[in-house]
Amino acid sequence: MSTTHFDKKAKDWDKDVEKSTRAKLIATKIVNYIKPTNQMNALEFGCGTGLLSFALKDAFKTITLVDSSEGMINVLKEKIENQQIKNFKPLLIDLIKTPSKIEKTDVIFTLMTLHHINNIEQISNIFHSLLNTNGYLCIADLDEEDGSFHPKEQNFDGHFGFNKNNLETILKNTGFEIVHYSIPYTIENKDTDKKYPVFLMIAKKITA
Repeated sequence: MSTTHFDKKAKDWDKDVEKSTRAKLIATKIVNYIKPTNQMNALEFGCGTGLLSFALKDAFKTITLVDSSEGMINVLKEKIENQQIKNFKPLLIDLIKTPSKIEKTDVIFTLMTLHHINNIEQISNIFHSLLNTNGYLCIADLDEEDGSFHPKEQNFDGHFGFNKNNLETILKNTGFEIVHYSIPYTIENKDTDKKYPVFLMIAKKITA
């Protein structure tokens, strides 16, 4: 899916109450597990309008929010200005193409973004390179699904969720240790009665 899709969706993104509910729940789970201090810095990958970061804004010294959708970043900047958030750093970049523009950080978190990334090994290595030693990577995304989550008209070309064991193997091969896994949320499609579990996997960087 191109950034154009998300550019068009950006202005109405926050109107979906479920997205906010999901972000707040994931944020609570992250805080409860890693217990961040206000001296730690964080990065949100694929931040969209920043729902997860807003739920975590008081947990970190700074949060860098990156996304490749200009529409999403513009909405995010408006929200930051309106709410006078001082510790957010929004960046319109493609992290895969320009990871060197990001400073090292203590925690990386991402919500419902990873299944849009084709090369998981590549982004895992980028995450590893951006984290300080013993830093945490928090991935919240779709459990493996049958391909029905995205409507056909969206021309989705990413992953149909993730198999837990396969994702664990990729992260371990990159230099991470899996320290937490749970399924704290389920997305329900009321039109089809289908349910899509959302997992939270937390990994710790254990190699330099």
